[in-house]
Amino acid sequence: MQQFNVLELLSQDIVHTEVEIKGWVRTFRANRFIALNDGSTLKNIQCVVDFENFDESLLKRITTGAAIQVAGNLVESQGKGQSVEIQVTSLKILGDCDADTYPIQPKKHSFEFLRENAHLRTRTNTFSAVMRLRSALSFAIHKYFNEHGFYYMHAPIITGSDAEGAGEMFKVTSLNHNNIPKTNDGKVDYTQDFFGKETNLTVSGQLEAETYAMSLGKVYTFGPTFRAENSNTSRHLAEFWMIEPEVAFMDLAGNMDLAEDFLKYVIKYILENNAEDLEFLDKRLQDEDKTKPQAERNDMSLIEKLKFVTDNNFKRVSYTEAIDILRNSKPNKKKKFNYLIDEWGADLQSEHERFLVEKHFKCPVILFDYPANIKAFYMRLNDDGKTVRAMDILFPGIGEIVGGAQREERLEVLKQKMAAINIPEEELWWYLDLRKYGTAVHSGFGLGFERLVMFATGMSNIRDVIPYPRTPHNAEF
Repeated sequence: MQQFNVLELLSQDIVHTEVEIKGWVRTFRANRFIALNDGSTLKNIQCVVDFENFDESLLKRITTGAAIQVAGNLVESQGKGQSVEIQVTSLKILGDCDADTYPIQPKKHSFEFLRENAHLRTRTNTFSAVMRLRSALSFAIHKYFNEHGFYYMHAPIITGSDAEGAGEMFKVTSLNHNNIPKTNDGKVDYTQDFFGKETNLTVSGQLEAETYAMSLGKVYTFGPTFRAENSNTSRHLAEFWMIEPEVAFMDLAGNMDLAEDFLKYVIKYILENNAEDLEFLDKRLQDEDKTKPQAERNDMSLIEKLKFVTDNNFKRVSYTEAIDILRNSKPNKKKKFNYLIDEWGADLQSEHERFLVEKHFKCPVILFDYPANIKAFYMRLNDDGKTVRAMDILFPGIGEIVGGAQREERLEVLKQKMAAINIPEEELWWYLDLRKYGTAVHSGFGLGFERLVMFATGMSNIRDVIPYPRTPHNAEF
């Protein structure tokens, strides 16, 4: 007898076949109808039990959450709601589930409750759909880069440098906290630590990826990154995943081309391969919208938003032009923005980015040539001395989704920029070496993976698109 998963049983033409399946009970009705799910699809397979042929003590153990194995004949269903069902001939309990204490009962649960039970929340339709989409997006990312000649690089997780210059990093140490060695001036003596210097968990693999791009040509990282920002918002995590491609001999225009093509590819992939999960999440979002005031509802459905990205060319606009548009916009003149735009050099907020995408241009937008003083030191300074070759990609609903730049390839200019923000040359000597030995134009970008998953699933809280969220005062599981 061949073993199948639920997706195979529902999608293949194998009626009147003897089948075997294992999964978890969603419901058991009338001592006869088992709804069984194994995580391969949103849908359950109905397993019909002739209770007269099974011991009553066995049937009592078929509770919501129990793991079971059934075998029987796959037949066309006589009831509503499913095309096929299994006429059960044998049934085995693989794992009992206490119905009185099992948290995931067949009813509506709040997302907060499910976060408290994150080890079981993928047994719900919403979270199984979200995590299948997360998996599909991960696969599509690797598939895209593999098809386009990139090499996958594993950037170090422990680092002695702060790529972002933000300073909000988790320290890595093996020092005894009850007896921390000190120098003569009273500071922590890191020479006695495991690595002989102060080290942290990385906030980005970009700088290391640049070193590999300058020998392998095209590389990307896709790994965990960490930020010790004490923020409890729905958009921040202490541990998250980043995709960071770096390409030698590519300028800012090429970087924008790459990022647009990449985003369209991965979103198109899930539209083609994960339709069922997307349709379910789309309906969930529309039902949620109906409970909100009109002003807070989404202008587009989830699938419309995804196609908005794949079906439109991204509009490329300089920061300076964007500031002029925003300064002269109705929301700014009527003081509807929470942050009013009154001068060049302002750091754009999500409300400004969304206005450009959703109201003004009505397509995804790539902003470029930002003021140097609001961007990172490693970005290539333009000839005007005021702007850098940075670019951000803006999406509907969320604003910025990608940040990137052409990197500063000139040694003396990079040294000056590091000195201006007090980054010691000896700390990044190896990064400066790239500008000494065969320097060349090169570019790259960063994409927060959870931000992409939020966009693709319509989930409004970043804690609901990662298996086990790490946030201030929360490292459960």
